[in-house]
Amino acid sequence: MLVLGLETSCDETGVALYDSERGLLADALFSQIDLHRIYGGVVPELASRDHVKRMLPLIRQVLDEAGREPADIDALAYTAGPGLVGALLVGASCAQALAFAWSVPAVGVHHMEGHLLAPMLEEQPPAFPFVALLVSGGHTQLVRVDGIGQYQLLGESLDDAAGEAFDKTAKLMGLNYPGGPEIARLAEQGTPGRFVFPRPMTDRPGLDFSFSGLKTFALNTWQQCRDGDDDLDQARRDIALAFQQAVVETLTIKCKRALKQTGLNSLVIAGGVSANKALREHLERMLGELKGKVFYARPRFCTDNGAMIAYAGCQRLLAGQHEDLAIKVQARWPMESLPAL
Repeated sequence: MLVLGLETSCDETGVALYDSERGLLADALFSQIDLHRIYGGVVPELASRDHVKRMLPLIRQVLDEAGREPADIDALAYTAGPGLVGALLVGASCAQALAFAWSVPAVGVHHMEGHLLAPMLEEQPPAFPFVALLVSGGHTQLVRVDGIGQYQLLGESLDDAAGEAFDKTAKLMGLNYPGGPEIARLAEQGTPGRFVFPRPMTDRPGLDFSFSGLKTFALNTWQQCRDGDDDLDQARRDIALAFQQAVVETLTIKCKRALKQTGLNSLVIAGGVSANKALREHLERMLGELKGKVFYARPRFCTDNGAMIAYAGCQRLLAGQHEDLAIKVQARWPMESLPAL
């Protein structure tokens, strides 16, 4: 089955062509970072308009790279949620229109299920069951995964997601958007031990997260540096390091608890923050101690992309799932409500 996947949940337009027998044939991505940077965050209306502008040229590009024609497409997959409603509607309406015109089925894909399954695109994919850490700008969740659609939520953030906390901490120090890569870059030049941030909710049982307090702690530390005689450039580096260490160690502690609680020794990390080098190193070290293994996608498939949507959609299409012609998207959509395959 040859599936065209469309991703438009937020500020990146992704298109990919996935073959159920040959794997990923081609993919293309346009990021709106430069468009939103001046505002310090995503402007939903601008995001939606830009998706309209980019979608068809990217589809043509992917088809050309794969050497395929529209008549070769067997089905379409699109992100139906969660995400920005206006942005989601662009991908959903485009997919449904093409599916109608080409007389093929279409299926709406859960954005976080796409992230969760992105490591399946690699040469050595994880085997079920495993624990998944979904960590991005909008989500921080620990999930037990027994199969596609077989998800048990173990814990989640009670306030800011980890990626959101990265972005907000960067913004309060005057760094460029998106803040996560900026924090990671500065942390490499930070002074270890100058600042020590708390590891929130690690002193109590459970698998939930809270990162809003870290953001406040970083703000207070930054203000103290500004009020003193500190070298502010170095202060940014040292705060970035302390903040990143706190987030990474908190995530690692919770992942270890989840693995012990479930009795599993395979961990998948997915979502934009899974590209963070320090997080990968900490989790690999922890899984090594537990005689287990951690899996993740290559960096370009950690952020939003069409390949993960094409793959996830293909699995559901092969199982017989598809949508009617109604254009339906969901800003909020619990992943555990998805049907099992």
